[in-house]
Amino acid sequence: MIRKEILVLFLLLLGIGSYAQQKPAAKAPTFKFGKIDAAEFDTKVSGTDSAASAVALFDVGRGYFELSAKSGDFVYVFERHTRYKILNKEGYDYANLELQFYKSNSSETRLDNMEAATYNLENGKIVTSKISKDAKFSEKQDKNYTLKKFALPNVKEGSVIEYKYKIVSDFIFTLRPWYFQKEIPTLYSEFEVSIPEYYKYKMRAGGYLMLNKKQEVTSETFSSGGGSFSVNCQTMRFMAENVPGLKKENFITTMEDYISKVSFELSSIQVPGQLYKEFTSSWPKIVKSLKDEENFGSFVQKRSYSKGILKDIIKTETKPDTIVQMIFHYVKNNIKWNGSHNLYTSEVNPKTIFEKKAGNSADINLCLLTLLMEANIKASPVLLSTRSNGAHPGFPMLTDFDNVIIQAELGEQKLLLDATDVDHLPNLIAFQNLNHQGLKVDLEAINATWISLEEDRLSRKNISMMLTLDAENKLSGKMYLSSSHYEALRRRDSYRSAANEADFLKDYKTDKPGLGIKNYQIQNLDKHSEDLLEAMDVVIEDNVEEAGNLAYFTPLLFERTKENPFKLEERNFPVDFAFPFEENYRIVVEFPKGYQLDKTPKNEKLVLPNSDAAFTFTFATEENKFQILSKITFKKAVFSSEEYHYLKELFKNVVRKQAEQIVFKKM
Repeated sequence: MIRKEILVLFLLLLGIGSYAQQKPAAKAPTFKFGKIDAAEFDTKVSGTDSAASAVALFDVGRGYFELSAKSGDFVYVFERHTRYKILNKEGYDYANLELQFYKSNSSETRLDNMEAATYNLENGKIVTSKISKDAKFSEKQDKNYTLKKFALPNVKEGSVIEYKYKIVSDFIFTLRPWYFQKEIPTLYSEFEVSIPEYYKYKMRAGGYLMLNKKQEVTSETFSSGGGSFSVNCQTMRFMAENVPGLKKENFITTMEDYISKVSFELSSIQVPGQLYKEFTSSWPKIVKSLKDEENFGSFVQKRSYSKGILKDIIKTETKPDTIVQMIFHYVKNNIKWNGSHNLYTSEVNPKTIFEKKAGNSADINLCLLTLLMEANIKASPVLLSTRSNGAHPGFPMLTDFDNVIIQAELGEQKLLLDATDVDHLPNLIAFQNLNHQGLKVDLEAINATWISLEEDRLSRKNISMMLTLDAENKLSGKMYLSSSHYEALRRRDSYRSAANEADFLKDYKTDKPGLGIKNYQIQNLDKHSEDLLEAMDVVIEDNVEEAGNLAYFTPLLFERTKENPFKLEERNFPVDFAFPFEENYRIVVEFPKGYQLDKTPKNEKLVLPNSDAAFTFTFATEENKFQILSKITFKKAVFSSEEYHYLKELFKNVVRKQAEQIVFKKM
């Protein structure tokens, strides 16, 4: 017989939660699998969602803790029941479900139950097609992850599809998040979670929906063998109705930052009669756990190998700023990034990473830290959440970080270092890391401070074309490109990732019909502190149209902005360019003596409030030459949703102005 005290001890030792059958917090709609109302086939959408490919009729989830009959331990149970109406062929993908499962040693996440079916209305009768065994697939992704795939049969336009499944997990540090919003509209979404009073979770709610939240305390009974005990549980229920589809927009970090959702991370455990145990209730607690972590703090302390190679790296150099440059250069050129962002190293000793010459972002940057510390350079790890991972909420939550870089301090000068790319510089970190703030960690003092990751320098792209238009309406001449900071980093990455220079140029010409390139030259490819310079001879055909004795020419050619990137009438979230930038186009065209300018664009200038952004377009002519200058400047990286209409109007005018044609009259 398992006594109550033993069960409680399991809670503390295993860090795993518990729950039995819960009572509803309040009366809510109930949905039964397979019980379809014919009226559901008539469901339509309108307004901003009128073009939706499907509609979620309902999406209901519940999470709770229970005792595992197999192991006697406590596990987290997640149940979901959802139903969709397929509106057109583009919505067929909603009939395919993918679920990822994790396993580590004897602990795992597993699928406990799955029901799925397609319903079609044929001659006034509902025909059911249940999922078959042949439509269930498993794909081993790596030693820890398995992907299970499910495909429903007989899906057509107008079908109603339904999934209901149950997932049981031994892992309770983070609970599976619930999303109230999707790309398609949702008529009803509900999530209920019940947590034993022993466990304190930090809840994170995101998005712009107003959620209807109700909560209550219930007493639940847990049984194992012949024993049982009761525990108070905090039950929370969140509801949302008539949720619009979340439209994707340009210039964001990730839609995860703006989708309405709730998620939970374990903060502490307080079991009666046991010591209070904190996990991530404060930043010092988090830093202490990182210091003790073998793939973080303990990794950094193993510096014997770094000490051995340091002399060969810095030789007799004594200037701290030069030492930092030499160490940074060594790491980024000797350890190749495997493309994975990670907060933790893949090995427990830097020596293994240096010898493998490859690793994830933590492998590389924490190896960099060991060398800097060994060289007596004051340096600290900086935790961050990449743009694709989303913004960190700011309060103590460790699992919302997914990357680490380094900050080195040389007196008053502070340098951000990210050695995952050979083209990175001090204070030129990866684009993915430009997510506004990072947490600088002091492993010795056991504290942490938020620091800015904002990029203030303008990244410039300058394109200059010196062209001659002949009587056959063919343009030929020189084109020069100059790029700085992040624009130069992008061009360098494109050049290096191509198989060869020919493939690089082929890719460059993909969206530039009629462009021919010869005698291409690139300068400063490895001089990262210098602007990247490119020059080439060009021939441009099929970009001048004739109509009688008139010739029409759009002078910005391939470089014009063809469509407004901002299409929504309203935008609830900010516009995030990641860094300030400037685009300059200078085009000089010499035209034949027999041509006369019949129609030319007028000069124009648009400036946003506070001069945060501007667009300038100027035209000038002299004899049989004309020059066009087009300049777009954004002095800041982030614009609020209140400033969205200014941006939309600015780009509307950029598109209009850059599309204006020059008209020649042949004499």
